[in-house]
Amino acid sequence: MNYVSTRNKSKTFKFKDVFLKGLADDGGLFVPEDEFKFDSEKLNSLKDLDYNELAKQIISPFVDDFINDDDLSKIIKKSYSSFRKKNVIDLIKVEDRFILELFHGPTLAFKDVAMQLLGNFYEFYLENNNEKINIVVATSGDTGAAAIEAIKGKKNLNIFVLHPHNRISSVQRKIMTTVKDNNVFNIAINGNFDDCQNLVKSMFEDKNFSNSINMSGVNSINWARIIAQSVYYFYSYFLIEDKTKPINFSVPTGNFGDVYAGYLAKKMGLPINKLLVATNQNDILHRAISEGKYVSEKVFETLSPSMDIQVASNFERLIYDLNNKDANLTSEIMKTIKKDKAYIINEITLQKINSDFLSASLSEDEIIKTISDVYKKNKLILDPHTAIGFAAFDRVSLEGNNIVLATAHPSKFPDAINKALDMSAELPKELQYVLSEKENYDIIENNLTSIKNHITERVK
Repeated sequence: MNYVSTRNKSKTFKFKDVFLKGLADDGGLFVPEDEFKFDSEKLNSLKDLDYNELAKQIISPFVDDFINDDDLSKIIKKSYSSFRKKNVIDLIKVEDRFILELFHGPTLAFKDVAMQLLGNFYEFYLENNNEKINIVVATSGDTGAAAIEAIKGKKNLNIFVLHPHNRISSVQRKIMTTVKDNNVFNIAINGNFDDCQNLVKSMFEDKNFSNSINMSGVNSINWARIIAQSVYYFYSYFLIEDKTKPINFSVPTGNFGDVYAGYLAKKMGLPINKLLVATNQNDILHRAISEGKYVSEKVFETLSPSMDIQVASNFERLIYDLNNKDANLTSEIMKTIKKDKAYIINEITLQKINSDFLSASLSEDEIIKTISDVYKKNKLILDPHTAIGFAAFDRVSLEGNNIVLATAHPSKFPDAINKALDMSAELPKELQYVLSEKENYDIIENNLTSIKNHITERVK
C-alpha cells in the first residue's frame, strides 16, 4: 500500500515513512493512495475472531511492507498483554444504548489501544536500524500519558510531551509526570492545547530542526493510530446480536482522530449508519457538521479537557475525501483556515458530511446532569467525555443499535465526578501510587525558540 499527503499527491510513501514521520513535509496528513475495502465474504469471515486476530486482519493490509504477519501477531499480543480485559475492550448495555469501554489499558484511556501498538512498532523498527528517534507530542491530557507508557524505558527513543499548564486534570498530569524513566520529558506550556499542537507542527515543518533530532510524532494525526483505532469499531459491531437494525456510534471528539477511525472502518466496508460527533462547548466540529461553519473561536477551559480544542487536525483528512481527493484544493483550504481561522462549507459538501456524520454539543451543566442521572439510574459512573457521548444520542433521533465510546476511566477526572456526584471514582489499584509520587516537569513559555532549545539540550 502506498500513501500520499493530503496536500500533494505527486510523491508516494510507504508505511515506514508514514509511521516515522507522522506529518508530511508539506504540512499535510498521510492517507492511503487507494482505498482498501473488505468484500462481504471477507467481512463475514472476521466476525468470530478474538480481538488480537481481528486487529491483525485489519491492520495488516496497511503495514505489509513494514512487518510480516508473524511479527505483527507477536507485536499485537505484546501490546495488549497489559490490558485488564482479555479482549482489550468491553461492551455493556446501559438503558437503551451500549457503552463501549475503551479504557482498560495501562493509562485508563482509549489512546492506549493505539499507543501500545505504536511503541512496539518503534521498538521493532529500531531493532533493525541503527538510529535514535525523538518523539515530540502535544497532549490535551490522555495522549501524553498513553505515549509515555508505550515509550518509557525503550532503547534509542526519547519522548517529549507538551501539555497545557493547569489545563488538564491533576490525575491526567500525574500519570505522565510521575514516570521516572530517563527517556521521558514532560513540558508544561503556558497556553492551551492548540498552542501545544501548533508548537509541535512548527517543529515538524522546520526541516533543519526536525531532521537534526530525527523527530517523530504520535499525535492522532499519525496514520498508525487511526488504523489501530478502527479495529474496535469492527469488534463492537460483531458483538451486537441484532444486525437487522442500523449501527450508530457516538464518539466524544476533540481532534477528530477517533471518529475518523470509525469513518475509515465504514469506508473499509463496515456497515455503520451514522457517526455522531459529540463535543463540549468548544464546539467547532458541531458547528461545522450542523451548520457548515468551521470557524475557530476562543478555547474555553472545561470539565472535559481532552475536548478543549478549536483546531481539529484530523478534519483535514475528511476535507480531502470530501473534495474528491484533490490535494491542491485541500492545500488551499488549509491555507485559508490557517490565515482566516475559518472555512465555510458549501451546501453540497455539507450534505456529503451529513450522510456519514451528525453532531451534538453539551454545556457544562448538561455534562454534570448526565453524569448524575446515569449514576442514579444505573449506579455507573461516566467520565465527562463519555457523558457527552452518552447524552448526544438524546440530542438527535437515531434508531437502531446506538453505541457510545467510553474514552476514559472516570477516576482521571476527579473534579468533574466530585461536582456531579459529591464523591470520587477510585483509580484502579495499579495506578493509585501516582497520587503520592513526586512529579517531574518543566514549565516553559509559549515560545517556539525556547521549546526547541529545551529539547535540543536534552537530546542524547
